[in-house]
Amino acid sequence: MAFHNYLGKKGEELAKEYLQKNGYTVLESNFVFQKAEIDLIAQKDDTLIVVEVKTRSSVDYGNPEDFVSPKKIKLLVKAIDEYVNLKNLDLSIRFDIISVIHDKGNFTIEHLEDAFYHF
Repeated sequence: MAFHNYLGKKGEELAKEYLQKNGYTVLESNFVFQKAEIDLIAQKDDTLIVVEVKTRSSVDYGNPEDFVSPKKIKLLVKAIDEYVNLKNLDLSIRFDIISVIHDKGNFTIEHLEDAFYHF
């Protein structure tokens, strides 16, 4: 497995653990609909949270959250609409980004709530 793939998987595991420690229930990992993939779908109270996990080995080229494009946001919105319809849920939806920075064996986690708004 390539190092960046390993890093991505590790980042998702750490993000999942972080959410669980902070009172979230993780409902799905890697939910795929058409061309869209949602890294994590979690729930806290009456809110469904779409979590995009961005793992980087440095912030030299910008923060991980800077790499979520408008196209990616559109795909996430489509995928979560499908998920909500499949599960027949009536919850408010929030989009978060969890950035995981790997630096010399240490991981730093930053959780951005309401990272972007869907239209």
